[in-house]
Amino acid sequence: MLTISQLASYAGVTVRAVRHYHAKGLLPEPERDHSGYRRYDAHAVVELVRIRTLAEAGVPLARVRELLAAGEQEFSAAVADIDRRLRAEIRQLQRHRERIAQLAAGDSLALPPEVVAYLDRMRALGLPDRMVEGERDAWILVAAQLPEHMPFYMRAKQQQLDDPATLQFYRDLVHAPDWEPDDPRVAALSDQLVALIEADAEGSEGYQDAMPDELAQLLDAVFLTSMRIAPRLLELLEERGWRGWTKLERIPTPQRAAAVGRA
Repeated sequence: MLTISQLASYAGVTVRAVRHYHAKGLLPEPERDHSGYRRYDAHAVVELVRIRTLAEAGVPLARVRELLAAGEQEFSAAVADIDRRLRAEIRQLQRHRERIAQLAAGDSLALPPEVVAYLDRMRALGLPDRMVEGERDAWILVAAQLPEHMPFYMRAKQQQLDDPATLQFYRDLVHAPDWEPDDPRVAALSDQLVALIEADAEGSEGYQDAMPDELAQLLDAVFLTSMRIAPRLLELLEERGWRGWTKLERIPTPQRAAAVGRA
């Protein structure tokens, strides 16, 4: 015969758990012996192990009582049902693990491999994290809307990084968020950008056409809120014959003259 401590040890639970199962009516309490102690037999150990196993499998205690009182066939069917549920939970947990692994992967969470490669190259070229993160967030928006266009866009972006003039523009743009709108460097930056646009006006035509207007406007809004000089830079671009930021277009001559007059 076993004391409550010995019973708990045999079944792999705590004494507190045994008393809890007594209180819930899952494990009958034996009579006390002449010394006032409760003594448990082997059957109590078996029942306690069954209770513990079902409880650890996530079976509610009310259902545990039902299963303990069930016949062999009913008990087997219930255990099979619990097993199916546990396997479903394991699959769900595995999906959660895969998602966590994606989070640990950084850029690859929401971006296709070609964009990750482009961002890695920006870092390798020494461009600062602030610029890389801005590009990453913009391409997350684009990839969500135009996944089939990403290889095309990334070929164009990789070609831009191959161009020394474009790379120098990126390096100069790094410091622009800290400028005031009336800083003379803003005008120089706009001249630099226009030179790049006009040098590659034909080559970037397909790149621009693939971008829907609504998405371009959304990305432009991000640009306008991220840099104090953005509104002034767009004004200067209009004076020089170009409209937009994400989706640049040449302004017809009469409209260009009006833009210069407004400035």
